[in-house]
Amino acid sequence: MHRNVTSGPAGVELPPLSARSVVLSLLLGAHPPQLPVKDLVRLVEPFGVGGSTLRAALSRMVAAGDLRRAGSVYGLSDRLLERRRRQDDAVHPATLPWNGDWEMAVVTATGRSPAERAELRTELTHLRLAELREGVWLRPATLSRPWPAELDPVTRHFTARPDTSAGELAALLWPLEEWAARGRALLAHLERADRPADRFTAFAAVVRHLLADPVLPPELLPAHWPGAALRAAYAGFQREVTARTRERA
Repeated sequence: MHRNVTSGPAGVELPPLSARSVVLSLLLGAHPPQLPVKDLVRLVEPFGVGGSTLRAALSRMVAAGDLRRAGSVYGLSDRLLERRRRQDDAVHPATLPWNGDWEMAVVTATGRSPAERAELRTELTHLRLAELREGVWLRPATLSRPWPAELDPVTRHFTARPDTSAGELAALLWPLEEWAARGRALLAHLERADRPADRFTAFAAVVRHLLADPVLPPELLPAHWPGAALRAAYAGFQREVTARTRERA
């Protein structure tokens, strides 16, 4: 099949578009996240994806558990709906004013398999915590979210205040300057991107980058932090995708 390749900004990898990535980008950005196949055929055409290629990709995605099919309508599976929830949280994080407190999660379970340890690390990372040392995870207590009950058997969750500088601790836990530099490079690339393929690949990179944003209070961030600008750009792209999916040929 034809693959659209876009050149990315320095230091930011922009993988080529496939039929699967185009479909997922459309559905992850659509509200609600489902589309009839006739609309998908129309929407993927600007990306060089033909109807037969699309239908083959849809069949593979249903078989892999990425999509659900109801007649001629395709929608995201539960697993990808959770990915969409994380994506929406990355674009519109619910935060609280910071009073200096930090969340601390200490892993207490032992004897876990490598797969179980990796799964726990992924879950704690999704909660935007960072590991200070093995089994000790921290972040400023600024996110408005419940602590997942399924983590209670394997972790202890505390509120703490470090004796050291909060800014120094944040810089130790997260590569803030690197994240900011990549974010600014993405914003510069978005200003130059005009082809549909370029815009889709660039915004896919933007949302991946936002998923890695620690969402820290402003006083702990370096100057010229690009988080708000990236969120505004991606929110505009979501509106664009929603409008496009509502159009009819």
